[in-house]
Amino acid sequence: MEKLTQEILPILILCGVIAVVVARLPRVDVGHTAGFLRRRGLNWLPLGLTYAFLYMGRYNMTVLKNVGGVTQHDFGNIDFWGSLVYGVSFLINGPLGDRLGGRRTILISAGGAVVVNALIGALWLTGAIDGKATTALTLLFVLNMYFQSFGAVSIVKVNASWFHLRERGTFGGIFGTLISLGLYFAFDWGTRIADASCPGCSARHGQGPAADFLGFAWLFLVPAAILVVFWALSYAFVRDTPADAGLANFDVEDASSGAPELRESAVQVIVRMLRNPVILTIAVIELCSGFLRQGILKWSNDFARGIGAADVYVFKHWGMVSCIAGIVGGMFAGVISDRLFQSRRPPVSAVLYLIMLAGALLLVPLLGAPVVVSWTISFMAMAIIGVHGMLSGVASQDFGGRLHVGVAVGLIDGFVYLGTALQDQVYGGYGSLLPEKGTAAAKLASNWQAWPIAMVPVAAIGLALSVRIWKARVAKRPAAVSVAAAVVVASR
Repeated sequence: MEKLTQEILPILILCGVIAVVVARLPRVDVGHTAGFLRRRGLNWLPLGLTYAFLYMGRYNMTVLKNVGGVTQHDFGNIDFWGSLVYGVSFLINGPLGDRLGGRRTILISAGGAVVVNALIGALWLTGAIDGKATTALTLLFVLNMYFQSFGAVSIVKVNASWFHLRERGTFGGIFGTLISLGLYFAFDWGTRIADASCPGCSARHGQGPAADFLGFAWLFLVPAAILVVFWALSYAFVRDTPADAGLANFDVEDASSGAPELRESAVQVIVRMLRNPVILTIAVIELCSGFLRQGILKWSNDFARGIGAADVYVFKHWGMVSCIAGIVGGMFAGVISDRLFQSRRPPVSAVLYLIMLAGALLLVPLLGAPVVVSWTISFMAMAIIGVHGMLSGVASQDFGGRLHVGVAVGLIDGFVYLGTALQDQVYGGYGSLLPEKGTAAAKLASNWQAWPIAMVPVAAIGLALSVRIWKARVAKRPAAVSVAAAVVVASR
């Protein structure tokens, strides 16, 4: 009974947080009918949950590392190549999202992730691959990450036609809730799947025959099965525009407002955006976000297990805590953006980056106090997930505009994953600064100081760039004006 209570309590806490936060959200009235709002909810809910379970089919490689299926060093290199391909793929998948529409590309994303995760699981279950087959795992993970990169393009592309600019900040918080659930599914469900299918494997990694670890296959087979269900739901309910769902389209008043439905080449749009100082600055800020977000999410477990603090509540329930952090961060960012900063996104980024910088500086002298560390990184996760949702999910819609949002989110989110690839090589991989958990060196908290120290300059750069574009805002453009001219930057 006690064990059941321990399993159910985190879920009840999570549900309670979601209910309270959503109930207290301010409502932005732009004249939508009740029927429109119902159909829009039916559009974004399956879309958001599909993306959440895509997280489960992506972060399962991180969970595999956490439970001893692969070493930190090998994970760093596997994740480096996967993240690099994810980031570069946006040069192709961003324009494809604009051409094909978000509905088609979410189906491509989920379908591809189903096939690759099922393949990894089947090969692992038969013993054809294991944690030492790093080349095969890298190639399969790279293929998975290519399909996964359609996901972010899809959700932003679809929502750009369904949400007015003044609604997007608050909605970014709601949608961030669904995305944050992906962290819960990935880390908490994934760890339970691994523990249930391979009891004691974490402690015995490398000390028994490979057949002992075949249960790790379910880390990949379960997400594949769930994604089959959500592929079908997205096919049934998701539509690119209100008109596709039998409703009237409306002016969302972003950078595409007043523009004709022109079909420019992807190269033309990318060049225009690269000449746009605001979009380029946001992209570099998001590179910093990618480094910091994954530096926290992917390595906190190794720190906890390394120093013997895995039973600290936050580390033990990291999926739930990071999910709540993402929800609170997204809601906080969305509300102050729409209510305090008149739907401007960079000021929110500056506030949250200030929290990140303070947290990283605080960690350096406090690594020997794991409980304090656990709550500090929770607040840092809240801040950096809030930044990511506000810039990749919302600012890309605003500044890219409905017509070219696929390219905009591709450019911005591509930089996020370049930052992710960078932190893979700093913390793991060939340039690893962290000790391998299970070694004598990992037991000393002082040997983990490179973890927060590396975050300090990255957070400082993100903060400085956010302040630099503090007054950037979107202006409606006349038909003859380019995307790059649709952003007005007031002098500071």
